[in-house]
Amino acid sequence: MRHMGPAVDSIIPDERLPAATSVVIIGGGIIGTSAALDLAARGIPTVLCEKGHIAGEQSSRNWGWCRQAGRDEREMPLIVQSLRMWRAMNHLTDAETGFRECGVLYVAENESAEQHFLAWQQMAAPYEIGTRIVRGSALEALMPRASRAFRCGMYVPTDGCAEPQRAAPAIARAAQRKGAVIMTHCAARGIERAGGRVRAVITELGTVACESVLLAGGAWSSLFCASLGIRLPQVKVLASVLRTAPVAEGPSSCLYLSDLGLRRRLDGGYTVAKGEGHVVPLVPDSLRFLREFRPAIAKQAGSLHVRVNTQSLRELFLPRRWALDRPSPFEAMRVLDPDPDEKMNQQAMAALRNLFPAFRDSQVLQQWGGYIDVTPDIVPYIGAVEALPGLTVATGFSGHGFGIGPAAGRLAAELSVGASPSVDPAAFRVTRFADGSPIALGPEL
Repeated sequence: MRHMGPAVDSIIPDERLPAATSVVIIGGGIIGTSAALDLAARGIPTVLCEKGHIAGEQSSRNWGWCRQAGRDEREMPLIVQSLRMWRAMNHLTDAETGFRECGVLYVAENESAEQHFLAWQQMAAPYEIGTRIVRGSALEALMPRASRAFRCGMYVPTDGCAEPQRAAPAIARAAQRKGAVIMTHCAARGIERAGGRVRAVITELGTVACESVLLAGGAWSSLFCASLGIRLPQVKVLASVLRTAPVAEGPSSCLYLSDLGLRRRLDGGYTVAKGEGHVVPLVPDSLRFLREFRPAIAKQAGSLHVRVNTQSLRELFLPRRWALDRPSPFEAMRVLDPDPDEKMNQQAMAALRNLFPAFRDSQVLQQWGGYIDVTPDIVPYIGAVEALPGLTVATGFSGHGFGIGPAAGRLAAELSVGASPSVDPAAFRVTRFADGSPIALGPEL
């Protein structure tokens, strides 16, 4: 069966590509649109170029969690800032993004998980986000009518969720109102240089001169960099998701177990996925970046399923350089819309029905897949590309990008124009896999 991605709110894009601007943003997901809004609010002329439609890929296909819970320590300042931004997002965008502070609960199924939660709680204590370990009746209240009891849970009540199909389009429209130019079906083919730095972006609709470029291309970012002769270790990982019809008596908090992740949607249904387990297509980049990814592969070997699939065959013949006056790979495939792994979705739904009797007769309305942009340490790249002055990248969010998106977009915008960064960007530098720094693996996908 062929599955389609979720329906995303539309925007009315701008019709004319300006001849010049200050910043060109490549990519119209949650990061790119958030950066556009921040730059436009600063009065900086900005053009966003999206090859397909706004939030067409992972920014509309993710779980919708806006979580501090379980974050790598390096991401904590950014996600705390992002949650502040999410709480004001409806007012900021004058739209319903679906954000609400519903809490996030991670469930411990053994002593090892409990010890991990206790250590994480101690790390997060300085950020004062209200993390608490819940047991007994307190845990049962967060898992109403669950069919079995658990050791404990780690609960962050200040966490929340939003609607991925609404959020980035709402942010894009707000950026337009503040003066940003938002172009859709406008693929960026490459960058023109002068004097060793960025001079312009060449798109399928023409050339726009600029002072800087912000690449927020998600799963496409590594290929775009390769066309510039820049090595950016990043691979695609397939995530599979489903949604149910409304269920009246399910949990109100976002919930994570090893075999299940879920959140309640605004329509009363649930977004559901398998907690652990991802499909990794075997592609040329799998070998190209094997050295950098070897530690992560060793750590997560049990939850990664390497397979040859349609994406494997597509990338086998994908060019890494192309003439800028001809159609690029970004025009040949405007939206990555892979089929989900139905077996994983079936396992997730079976786990849900076994755990919560309220879901035993619930209907699955839709399934979809999406490609997550993953770095070797599961921590994003947000920073300047030293090999090409004027180019900043914000990519590799490793399945954690939606919740952190508003603050990550702001940080990327700041770095792209030389403004003082709102958080220290050192941990996200692009050079960390090539400068001899010790590599610390972040949390699992």
